[in-house]
Amino acid sequence: MDLALTPQLRDFRDEVRTWLAEHLVGEFAQHCGVGFSWDDAAFDVRLAWDKELAAGGWLCIGWPEQYGGSDAGVDEQLIFQLEYARADAPYRAGVQGQDLLGPTLLAFGDDDHKRRFLPKIAAAEELWAQAFSEPGAGSDLASLRTKAVRDGDEWVIDGQKIWSSLAVHADWFYVLCRTHPSAPRHKGISLLLVPANQPGVEVRPIPNILGGRDFCEIYFTGARTAADLVVGGVDQGWPVAMGALGTERGTTLLAEHLRIQREVDAMIDAARSTGRHTRAVMRAELARAWSDARIMEWNGRRLLSALNRGGGDPGAQASAAKVFAATAHQRMGELGMRAEGPASELVGFGYQLDRLQQVMLASRAESIYGGTTQIQLNLLAERTLGLPREPRWESTHDR
Repeated sequence: MDLALTPQLRDFRDEVRTWLAEHLVGEFAQHCGVGFSWDDAAFDVRLAWDKELAAGGWLCIGWPEQYGGSDAGVDEQLIFQLEYARADAPYRAGVQGQDLLGPTLLAFGDDDHKRRFLPKIAAAEELWAQAFSEPGAGSDLASLRTKAVRDGDEWVIDGQKIWSSLAVHADWFYVLCRTHPSAPRHKGISLLLVPANQPGVEVRPIPNILGGRDFCEIYFTGARTAADLVVGGVDQGWPVAMGALGTERGTTLLAEHLRIQREVDAMIDAARSTGRHTRAVMRAELARAWSDARIMEWNGRRLLSALNRGGGDPGAQASAAKVFAATAHQRMGELGMRAEGPASELVGFGYQLDRLQQVMLASRAESIYGGTTQIQLNLLAERTLGLPREPRWESTHDR
């Protein structure tokens, strides 16, 4: 993706920089760089920052104006992402609705869904969480067992979901349910929009290896939602879910990948402070990490361009970008510990971790969430390279 700045784009970049410099102050400035997809630190401050962005018209800028956006083009969206990362602003609290559900509703939702939900997402007034994975249906999502049964003008939902990011803060869930039990695995599934604050919904945080409580499990026991809150049609939820996951694997990760460049800078600083920067192997590994971080950025740029302009196969590009980023970031996490040396084994009061320690621990899960590396490699092999399907394991039950 070529981003040669026209005079208009330079003016837009300067506008973004000026606004961030004027508003990223006080408590917001004290929390620069705080939060991540696996870190719910300072959530209230980050939510207040979302509202500040919304008031300035800087949330969901690529959405149509009628739904709270600014009709910004792909170049403007990318410039905003780059400047946001450069300013090291807090990680947005409402990213699930802004970057995942919102684009899904724009692509698959009906006009009522868009009018009802998108403006409140763009104003940071309602928070969302994804409810897809289950204890027995993660990578093999089509094996999900959560069911929704029609009861008059409502759906009744029963089942369990797991690994739902920030569900404890959510006002709504977008839930993948089985609505036609006798249909083929990928056919009888629907995506329902379900209010979180009701009897029959229980959210339990799951402490992660960093001590955060952003991941949650959700229990639905007779939970209800209106019959019309189905995205993409009844029993047509599989392509809708794949669209949402494609966004998660691609454009949503671009902002995170831009922040990874700061992590590499921290690794370089750590190596200098410990004297390890003079070692040939360390220098080579740091150079590779720096290069990998830039490759992540350009993969994200390419995917954003494909999604917005219809170029190439965004599914294949998303899978390739996700596999590369997960593998490279895990390698960076290990490198950060070598750069810090013995200090990497020390933590602060109350198990307080520095940024590189957080990267080392949290990156372990990146080859799992958003589609496991093994599954993504299979998709690339079969659908892009045209290789034979991997033999399926047949259980005794299947026989």
